[in-house]
Amino acid sequence: MFKYKESETIELKTKFNDDVITKEIVAFLNSRGGVIYVGVTDYGEIVGVENIDESLRRLSDIVSTKIEQLPTELIKSNIIMEESKSIIEITISKGFHSLYCIKKYGFSQSGCPIRIGTCCKELSIEEIKLRYQKRFETSNDYMLEIPSGYGDISFNTLQIMLSNNGYHVNPFSFEENYHLRTKDGEYNQLAELLSDHNNTHLIFVKFRGTTKTSISERSNYGRTSLISSYKQIKDRLIAENICMTDTTVRPRKDTYLYDIDAVNEALINALVHNDWNINEPLISMYDDRLEILSHGGLPFKQTKEKFLRGISVPRNRGLMRIFQDLEITESTGHGTLKIIETYGEGVFEFSDSFINVVIPFNKEVLENRCTLNGTLNGTLPSELSEIESNIIGEILINPYLTQQKIADKLGIGKRTVIRYMSALQDKKIIVKDGSKRNGYWKVLK
Repeated sequence: MFKYKESETIELKTKFNDDVITKEIVAFLNSRGGVIYVGVTDYGEIVGVENIDESLRRLSDIVSTKIEQLPTELIKSNIIMEESKSIIEITISKGFHSLYCIKKYGFSQSGCPIRIGTCCKELSIEEIKLRYQKRFETSNDYMLEIPSGYGDISFNTLQIMLSNNGYHVNPFSFEENYHLRTKDGEYNQLAELLSDHNNTHLIFVKFRGTTKTSISERSNYGRTSLISSYKQIKDRLIAENICMTDTTVRPRKDTYLYDIDAVNEALINALVHNDWNINEPLISMYDDRLEILSHGGLPFKQTKEKFLRGISVPRNRGLMRIFQDLEITESTGHGTLKIIETYGEGVFEFSDSFINVVIPFNKEVLENRCTLNGTLNGTLPSELSEIESNIIGEILINPYLTQQKIADKLGIGKRTVIRYMSALQDKKIIVKDGSKRNGYWKVLK
């Protein structure tokens, strides 16, 4: 017989069932933690688990994809042997947040179980509402309380940037001043985000057309300090911002695909106010728009009305302070007002779990881009050859392409590409911005 019996903190399961294990884990997260033993009957008879590797893989999938908030650091698994049989021991710590749910049911009664005695019970609707609000009330501190899951922690990039901004970085007090360790002395989630190397993924994805049916490019700007990631994504958005220049008027008129200042403010808001315990922000580009999605909805005590009036309620105060010290942002709410001034309130999509900013592209520049692609009504612009038009089409898809890669895509020689691109630069149709190694191509009118 097994040495443990079911209790408020111990659950016995004969076999591994995904839905049942998910529910038990969430129930323990919403209470005070506990242990699940798989391979033991309710009566303590040891039957063991036959396919250990498969069960552990399914457990990993549950932890990473089926629970909200993400509980990665709170769940540990172990294999123990009893009577020559393998038992899976799943240890669940009490949740950092006040409320966790089964993702497919959301924050409903079906999705929010709690452990009471030896059973899982549904939380009442009133309790769910109270816990949900409390989740945001304490969210200003959650990044400081959650230990980092990444071992290699260093802050060279951040320290250099602070020094360049006139701050004296004291190596002995730096971590304490910016609250980069938990109360137990471990590096926290904020430290991991700001570290030179981490496991955070920041994805920029381009779709063909206006839906998600076809991806043309997917770039990851993460795995480095969030400050570096921000600058890289900003540079990419600048590179993607096609400029149409009218030289027939004085002074010349530049019209861009989108307002980069408003887009930059949306990007900063997404990074600073994101709930990083749910997922990373996502930047998506379609043929007609740009979308910047952050997770967590509005912070606690923030309302849609106050948000649209530019009243700032930061979710992550420690992260906000870093961005302020580096003069990337301020806490006045100016960024939201800049977006509204340029595009109106309708570009914001609100839900309980996310905020999505949808930036429409300038229609005049879009029409010009279609013409330059040489596909408008099956005809080419009269001033461009077919090769020139094809080169411009490749640049519009990916401004970072080298001349060799353009040659490979078009199936022509590199010298031919160099010759035609030189001609396009002479015609003031394209221009190279940035360094020879890290620069990008910009298409002009």
